[in-house]
Amino acid sequence: MAAWRAILKRLLLLLPVLWVVVSLIFLLIHLVPGDPVEQMLGEGATAADIGALRHAYGLDVPLGTQYMLYWRGVLHGDLGRSIRLNRPVTKLILSRYPYTLELAIPAILLAILLALPAGIASARHRGKWQDHGLSVVSLFGVSFPSFTLGPVLILIFGIVLGWLPVSGTGSWRHFVLPTVTMGTALAAILTRMVRTSMLEELGQDYIRTARAKGLSERSVVYRHALPNAMIPLLTILGLQFGTLLAGAIVTETIFSWPGLGRLTISAISNRDYPLVQGCILAIGLTYILVNLATDALYVVVNPRIRQ
Repeated sequence: MAAWRAILKRLLLLLPVLWVVVSLIFLLIHLVPGDPVEQMLGEGATAADIGALRHAYGLDVPLGTQYMLYWRGVLHGDLGRSIRLNRPVTKLILSRYPYTLELAIPAILLAILLALPAGIASARHRGKWQDHGLSVVSLFGVSFPSFTLGPVLILIFGIVLGWLPVSGTGSWRHFVLPTVTMGTALAAILTRMVRTSMLEELGQDYIRTARAKGLSERSVVYRHALPNAMIPLLTILGLQFGTLLAGAIVTETIFSWPGLGRLTISAISNRDYPLVQGCILAIGLTYILVNLATDALYVVVNPRIRQ
Protein backbone atom coordinates (compact mmCIF):
# COMPACT_ATOMS: atom_id res chain seq x y z
CA MET A 1 0.00 0.00 0.00
CA ALA A 2 2.88 2.38 0.72
CA ALA A 3 4.25 1.80 -2.77
CA TRP A 4 0.85 2.44 -4.36
CA ARG A 5 0.42 5.67 -2.37
CA ALA A 6 3.83 6.88 -3.52
CA ILE A 7 3.03 6.07 -7.14
CA LEU A 8 -0.37 7.79 -6.87
CA LYS A 9 1.30 10.88 -5.43
CA ARG A 10 3.68 11.04 -8.38
CA LEU A 11 0.78 10.55 -10.76
CA LEU A 12 -1.03 13.54 -9.24
CA LEU A 13 2.12 15.65 -9.47
CA LEU A 14 2.24 14.76 -13.15
CA LEU A 15 -0.97 16.66 -13.92
CA PRO A 16 0.46 20.21 -13.56
CA VAL A 17 3.50 19.14 -15.58
CA LEU A 18 1.24 17.96 -18.40
CA TRP A 19 -0.67 21.23 -18.28
CA VAL A 20 2.54 23.27 -18.57
CA VAL A 21 3.90 21.15 -21.43
CA VAL A 22 0.69 21.29 -23.50
CA SER A 23 0.31 25.03 -22.84
CA LEU A 24 3.85 25.82 -23.94
CA ILE A 25 3.43 23.77 -27.10
CA PHE A 26 0.19 25.61 -27.85
CA LEU A 27 1.95 28.94 -27.45
CA LEU A 28 4.73 27.79 -29.78
CA ILE A 29 2.91 28.90 -32.91
CA HIS A 30 2.09 32.29 -31.35
CA LEU A 31 5.66 32.97 -30.17
CA VAL A 32 7.16 32.51 -33.64
CA PRO A 33 8.35 35.89 -34.97
CA GLY A 34 6.14 37.23 -37.73
CA ASP A 35 2.82 35.92 -38.93
CA PRO A 36 2.90 32.10 -38.98
CA VAL A 37 0.13 31.92 -41.58
CA GLU A 38 2.03 34.15 -43.99
CA GLN A 39 5.16 32.09 -43.39
CA MET A 40 3.23 28.93 -44.19
CA LEU A 41 1.87 30.28 -47.49
CA GLY A 42 4.88 32.34 -48.56
CA GLU A 43 5.25 35.93 -49.69
CA GLY A 44 3.05 35.55 -52.78
CA ALA A 45 -0.09 34.61 -50.83
CA THR A 46 -3.18 36.76 -51.28
CA ALA A 47 -5.23 38.21 -48.45
CA ALA A 48 -8.04 35.81 -49.30
CA ASP A 49 -5.73 32.79 -49.03
CA ILE A 50 -4.36 34.04 -45.70
CA GLY A 51 -7.88 34.59 -44.34
CA ALA A 52 -9.03 31.17 -45.51
CA LEU A 53 -6.08 29.41 -43.86
CA ARG A 54 -6.62 31.35 -40.63
CA HIS A 55 -10.24 30.20 -40.58
CA ALA A 56 -9.34 26.61 -41.48
CA TYR A 57 -6.95 26.31 -38.56
CA GLY A 58 -9.03 28.33 -36.12
CA LEU A 59 -6.57 31.22 -35.90
CA ASP A 60 -9.22 33.86 -36.46
CA VAL A 61 -10.86 33.34 -33.06
CA PRO A 62 -9.69 34.77 -29.69
CA LEU A 63 -6.59 33.23 -28.13
CA GLY A 64 -8.54 31.82 -25.19
CA THR A 65 -10.92 30.03 -27.53
CA GLN A 66 -7.99 28.65 -29.52
CA TYR A 67 -6.48 27.35 -26.27
CA MET A 68 -9.67 25.53 -25.29
CA LEU A 69 -10.05 24.06 -28.78
CA TYR A 70 -6.44 22.86 -28.71
CA TRP A 71 -6.95 21.16 -25.35
CA ARG A 72 -10.13 19.51 -26.63
CA GLY A 73 -8.23 18.20 -29.62
CA VAL A 74 -5.40 16.88 -27.44
CA LEU A 75 -7.83 15.06 -25.14
CA HIS A 76 -9.56 13.49 -28.16
CA GLY A 77 -6.30 12.61 -29.92
CA ASP A 78 -6.94 15.17 -32.68
CA LEU A 79 -3.83 17.30 -33.29
CA GLY A 80 -5.07 18.87 -36.52
CA ARG A 81 -3.95 18.32 -40.10
CA SER A 82 -0.57 18.73 -41.69
CA ILE A 83 -0.47 21.69 -44.05
CA ARG A 84 2.08 20.20 -46.42
CA LEU A 85 0.98 16.55 -46.36
CA ASN A 86 -2.76 17.22 -45.83
CA ARG A 87 -3.03 14.25 -43.46
CA PRO A 88 -4.02 14.06 -39.78
CA VAL A 89 -1.05 14.87 -37.58
CA THR A 90 -1.91 12.05 -35.19
CA LYS A 91 -1.73 9.43 -37.94
CA LEU A 92 1.58 10.82 -39.20
CA ILE A 93 3.09 10.64 -35.73
CA LEU A 94 1.79 7.13 -35.09
CA SER A 95 3.25 5.95 -38.40
CA ARG A 96 6.71 7.33 -37.59
CA TYR A 97 6.87 6.79 -33.83
CA PRO A 98 7.62 3.02 -33.96
CA TYR A 99 10.71 3.69 -36.09
CA THR A 100 12.10 6.02 -33.43
CA LEU A 101 11.46 3.44 -30.70
CA GLU A 102 13.22 0.84 -32.85
CA LEU A 103 16.35 2.96 -32.54
CA ALA A 104 15.96 4.22 -28.97
CA ILE A 105 15.36 0.85 -27.29
CA PRO A 106 18.33 -0.98 -28.92
CA ALA A 107 20.49 2.07 -28.18
CA ILE A 108 19.62 1.85 -24.47
CA LEU A 109 20.25 -1.91 -24.42
CA LEU A 110 23.60 -1.40 -26.15
CA ALA A 111 24.53 1.30 -23.66
CA ILE A 112 23.67 -0.96 -20.72
CA LEU A 113 25.63 -3.90 -22.17
CA LEU A 114 28.69 -1.67 -22.59
CA ALA A 115 28.39 0.41 -19.43
CA LEU A 116 27.76 -2.28 -16.80
CA PRO A 117 30.93 -4.38 -17.30
CA ALA A 118 33.04 -1.27 -17.98
CA GLY A 119 31.79 0.57 -14.89
CA ILE A 120 32.17 -2.49 -12.64
CA ALA A 121 35.69 -3.18 -13.92
CA SER A 122 36.64 0.47 -13.41
CA ALA A 123 35.35 0.42 -9.81
CA ARG A 124 37.04 -2.89 -8.97
CA HIS A 125 40.40 -1.63 -10.28
CA ARG A 126 40.19 1.87 -8.88
CA GLY A 127 43.33 3.89 -9.50
CA LYS A 128 44.90 1.23 -11.75
CA TRP A 129 45.54 1.30 -15.47
CA GLN A 130 42.18 -0.34 -16.21
CA ASP A 131 40.40 2.46 -14.38
CA HIS A 132 42.38 5.19 -16.13
CA GLY A 133 41.93 3.59 -19.54
CA LEU A 134 38.15 3.21 -19.17
CA SER A 135 37.89 6.78 -17.85
CA VAL A 136 39.66 8.11 -20.95
CA VAL A 137 37.41 6.05 -23.24
CA SER A 138 34.23 7.19 -21.47
CA LEU A 139 35.37 10.82 -21.56
CA PHE A 140 36.03 10.45 -25.28
CA GLY A 141 32.54 9.00 -25.78
CA VAL A 142 30.90 11.86 -23.89
CA SER A 143 32.88 14.47 -25.84
CA PHE A 144 32.16 12.98 -29.27
CA PRO A 145 28.74 14.27 -30.46
CA SER A 146 26.42 12.16 -32.59
CA PHE A 147 26.50 14.58 -35.52
CA THR A 148 30.25 13.90 -35.74
CA LEU A 149 30.27 10.20 -34.89
CA GLY A 150 27.53 9.36 -37.39
CA PRO A 151 29.37 10.66 -40.50
CA VAL A 152 32.61 9.01 -39.29
CA LEU A 153 30.85 5.64 -39.00
CA ILE A 154 29.27 6.13 -42.42
CA LEU A 155 32.66 6.92 -43.94
CA ILE A 156 34.44 3.91 -42.37
CA PHE A 157 31.85 1.12 -42.37
CA GLY A 158 29.60 2.28 -45.20
CA ILE A 159 31.85 3.85 -47.81
CA VAL A 160 35.40 2.59 -47.22
CA LEU A 161 34.66 -0.95 -46.03
CA GLY A 162 31.17 -1.29 -47.52
CA TRP A 163 29.98 -3.54 -44.71
CA LEU A 164 26.80 -1.72 -43.69
CA PRO A 165 24.10 0.40 -45.38
CA VAL A 166 24.20 4.10 -44.58
CA SER A 167 20.54 5.08 -44.97
CA GLY A 168 16.99 3.79 -44.91
CA THR A 169 15.49 0.84 -43.08
CA GLY A 170 14.84 -2.82 -43.80
CA SER A 171 17.12 -5.53 -42.42
CA TRP A 172 19.00 -5.64 -39.12
CA ARG A 173 22.07 -4.24 -40.89
CA HIS A 174 20.32 -0.88 -41.23
CA PHE A 175 20.04 -0.66 -37.42
CA VAL A 176 23.73 -1.04 -36.64
CA LEU A 177 25.19 2.37 -37.47
CA PRO A 178 22.36 4.58 -36.08
CA THR A 179 22.09 2.40 -32.96
CA VAL A 180 25.83 2.65 -32.29
CA THR A 181 25.70 6.40 -32.92
CA MET A 182 22.93 6.91 -30.37
CA GLY A 183 24.12 4.35 -27.82
CA THR A 184 27.79 5.30 -27.60
CA ALA A 185 27.37 8.62 -25.82
CA LEU A 186 24.81 7.10 -23.43
CA ALA A 187 27.16 4.20 -22.70
CA ALA A 188 29.93 6.65 -21.80
CA ILE A 189 27.64 8.51 -19.38
CA LEU A 190 26.35 5.31 -17.79
CA THR A 191 29.88 3.94 -17.39
CA ARG A 192 30.82 6.89 -15.22
CA MET A 193 27.60 6.55 -13.23
CA VAL A 194 28.08 2.81 -12.68
CA ARG A 195 31.64 3.40 -11.53
CA THR A 196 30.61 6.09 -9.04
CA SER A 197 27.69 4.08 -7.69
CA MET A 198 29.75 0.89 -7.38
CA LEU A 199 32.55 2.70 -5.56
CA GLU A 200 30.03 4.03 -3.07
CA GLU A 201 28.53 0.60 -2.45
CA LEU A 202 31.89 -1.17 -2.22
CA GLY A 203 32.81 1.16 0.63
CA GLN A 204 29.74 0.30 2.72
CA ASP A 205 29.88 -1.67 5.96
CA TYR A 206 27.79 -4.57 4.65
CA ILE A 207 30.37 -5.17 1.93
CA ARG A 208 33.16 -5.36 4.50
CA THR A 209 31.01 -7.76 6.52
CA ALA A 210 30.42 -9.95 3.46
CA ARG A 211 34.16 -10.10 2.78
CA ALA A 212 34.87 -10.87 6.42
CA LYS A 213 32.54 -13.87 6.18
CA GLY A 214 34.75 -15.30 3.45
CA LEU A 215 32.50 -14.69 0.45
CA SER A 216 34.23 -14.63 -2.92
CA GLU A 217 34.93 -11.28 -4.53
CA ARG A 218 32.63 -12.19 -7.40
CA SER A 219 29.76 -12.87 -5.00
CA VAL A 220 30.44 -9.65 -3.09
CA VAL A 221 30.43 -7.54 -6.24
CA TYR A 222 27.62 -9.11 -8.26
CA ARG A 223 25.24 -10.42 -5.59
CA HIS A 224 25.55 -7.69 -2.97
CA ALA A 225 27.01 -4.46 -4.34
CA LEU A 226 25.61 -4.43 -7.88
CA PRO A 227 21.86 -4.69 -7.06
CA ASN A 228 22.11 -1.71 -4.71
CA ALA A 229 24.30 0.22 -7.14
CA MET A 230 21.67 -0.20 -9.86
CA ILE A 231 19.02 1.76 -7.94
CA PRO A 232 20.32 5.27 -8.84
CA LEU A 233 20.89 4.15 -12.43
CA LEU A 234 17.16 3.66 -12.96
CA THR A 235 16.66 7.40 -12.66
CA ILE A 236 19.57 8.09 -15.00
CA LEU A 237 18.14 5.71 -17.61
CA GLY A 238 14.75 7.40 -17.43
CA LEU A 239 16.27 10.83 -17.91
CA GLN A 240 18.54 9.66 -20.72
CA PHE A 241 15.64 8.12 -22.62
CA GLY A 242 14.34 11.62 -23.24
CA THR A 243 17.81 12.64 -24.34
CA LEU A 244 17.80 9.77 -26.84
CA LEU A 245 14.54 11.01 -28.32
CA ALA A 246 16.06 14.46 -28.75
CA GLY A 247 19.23 12.96 -30.19
CA ALA A 248 17.17 10.90 -32.61
CA ILE A 249 16.39 14.10 -34.50
CA VAL A 250 20.06 14.40 -35.49
CA THR A 251 20.70 10.68 -35.95
CA GLU A 252 17.62 10.05 -38.06
CA THR A 253 18.53 12.96 -40.31
CA ILE A 254 22.08 11.67 -40.79
CA PHE A 255 20.97 8.12 -41.65
CA SER A 256 17.71 9.06 -43.46
CA TRP A 257 15.76 7.06 -40.89
CA PRO A 258 11.96 7.50 -41.25
CA GLY A 259 11.31 8.23 -37.60
CA LEU A 260 9.75 10.98 -35.52
CA GLY A 261 12.94 13.03 -35.41
CA ARG A 262 13.22 13.25 -39.18
CA LEU A 263 9.52 14.07 -39.40
CA THR A 264 10.10 16.96 -36.97
CA ILE A 265 12.97 18.35 -39.04
CA SER A 266 10.86 18.08 -42.20
CA ALA A 267 7.95 19.89 -40.51
CA ILE A 268 10.23 22.70 -39.34
CA SER A 269 11.79 23.08 -42.78
CA ASN A 270 8.38 23.30 -44.44
CA ARG A 271 6.91 25.57 -41.74
CA ASP A 272 4.23 22.98 -41.06
CA TYR A 273 3.35 24.32 -37.62
CA PRO A 274 0.54 21.88 -36.71
CA LEU A 275 2.91 19.00 -37.44
CA VAL A 276 5.73 20.68 -35.49
CA GLN A 277 3.43 21.07 -32.49
CA GLY A 278 2.32 17.44 -32.72
CA CYS A 279 5.87 16.07 -32.95
CA ILE A 280 7.10 18.14 -30.01
CA LEU A 281 4.04 17.12 -27.99
CA ALA A 282 4.70 13.43 -28.72
CA ILE A 283 8.33 13.73 -27.61
CA GLY A 284 7.39 15.69 -24.49
CA LEU A 285 4.65 13.27 -23.43
CA THR A 286 6.96 10.31 -23.99
CA TYR A 287 9.60 11.92 -21.80
CA ILE A 288 7.05 12.52 -19.04
CA LEU A 289 5.60 9.00 -19.17
CA VAL A 290 9.04 7.35 -19.15
CA ASN A 291 10.05 9.36 -16.10
CA LEU A 292 6.78 8.43 -14.39
CA ALA A 293 7.47 4.75 -15.07
CA THR A 294 11.01 5.22 -13.76
CA ASP A 295 9.72 6.80 -10.55
CA ALA A 296 7.24 3.96 -10.11
CA LEU A 297 9.94 1.35 -10.59
CA TYR A 298 12.22 3.27 -8.25
CA VAL A 299 9.56 3.14 -5.54
CA VAL A 300 9.08 -0.60 -6.02
CA VAL A 301 12.74 -1.58 -5.81
CA ASN A 302 13.80 0.84 -3.07
CA PRO A 303 12.00 0.34 0.29
CA ARG A 304 13.51 3.56 1.68
CA ILE A 305 11.50 5.64 -0.80
CA ARG A 306 8.27 3.97 0.32
CA GLN A 307 9.04 4.89 3.92
